[in-house]
Amino acid sequence: MRHIDLDQMGAFVCQLREEERSAGTVEKYQRDVGAFAAWLAERPVSREEASAWREHLVTLGYAPATVNSMLAALNRFFQFVGWPECRVKPLRIQRRLFRDQDRELTRQEYDRLVATAQMQGRERLSLLLETICATGIRVSEVRYITVEAAYAGRAEVRLKGKVRTILIPGKLARKLIKYARKNHTASGEVFLTKGGGSLSRKQIWAEMKSLCKQAGVAESKVFPHNLRHLFARLFYRATRDVARLADVLGHSSIETTRIYLISTGAEHARTLDRLCLVC
Repeated sequence: MRHIDLDQMGAFVCQLREEERSAGTVEKYQRDVGAFAAWLAERPVSREEASAWREHLVTLGYAPATVNSMLAALNRFFQFVGWPECRVKPLRIQRRLFRDQDRELTRQEYDRLVATAQMQGRERLSLLLETICATGIRVSEVRYITVEAAYAGRAEVRLKGKVRTILIPGKLARKLIKYARKNHTASGEVFLTKGGGSLSRKQIWAEMKSLCKQAGVAESKVFPHNLRHLFARLFYRATRDVARLADVLGHSSIETTRIYLISTGAEHARTLDRLCLVC
């Protein structure tokens, strides 16, 4: 009978790291497989149990996309340990026509977040917000923003066996250099903790959330990846070139990039109104 044990989990995590998955991805896969194992309790692993877990997640109110992401982690684990027959199909989701406006970060709200951080004297946080939003980098790629990259005006990101160049706008580069000099950082990462270590995803997330109340921005809109979404929308609005945007964001599929460009429900409604098809 099949059971998930600590040795399998440890080996799975090592494999993910060898594949150069980001720390966030490794943590998520480990958490999702662990959640399934905890739900199973002492019952053996089977395709039927995995299917039942999928339905359990739905009854708990998880969004279909979240359920599918958790199933993807579990299926990847099954493949790794040699149990491909236990894999389950994801939920079928209709292509979204528009995104939830409650999670849509506007340019004006972004400006308020930056201004609030500056007003609170949190220079590192305000510059970090500007860096993510002005370059479109993932939060896991912040470590590639180095003093050397600021001087060169570009950063080389190496993840998952791929290398891509991120251009750093001139004004941002000058601000990064000034900040590094002020903090006596001659080389290496620009954004560091007080102890000189790298900023973690959780720390960046928490610091961003702490701005919400004073900035007057809903917490549901404030997380690092939403800055990347804002960058994508503004870049596309300026260029109307989805293929170029896909390259900038590091997407291997334009379909992935398209998700970033879905309009809000309000925008969709205005488009329908402009069609004037009701007599």
